[in-house]
Amino acid sequence: MRPTEETAITRSAFRRAALGVAAAPVLALSLSACGAGSVDSDSVESQVEDQLEQQVGVRPDVECEEDLPAEVDATITCALEVDGEDGVYDVTVTTTSVDGDTAMFDAQVADTPR
Repeated sequence: MRPTEETAITRSAFRRAALGVAAAPVLALSLSACGAGSVDSDSVESQVEDQLEQQVGVRPDVECEEDLPAEVDATITCALEVDGEDGVYDVTVTTTSVDGDTAMFDAQVADTPR
């Protein structure tokens, strides 16, 4: 089945903006209570999905297998998929700063699928 013109434009826009061209801006999240010193993986997933959807108009599905440590330069790698797109892309999430019970982080989507 051939994609519609609208679908093709959406896919093209997503690829340009999310797959390596744009990084999610620095995001702030409260540290999880049970894992003091980390940001819950569900919160990271939601924030990255929200930011990428705002940037490109398509909501990806982001899965992180671990919490993000609340230590500057700590990183985790999450998986990003988009309905109708082939492949799974790595998303590198990096803690940029920690202030009290708030961690700031940014996310970068890989240029190519795994």
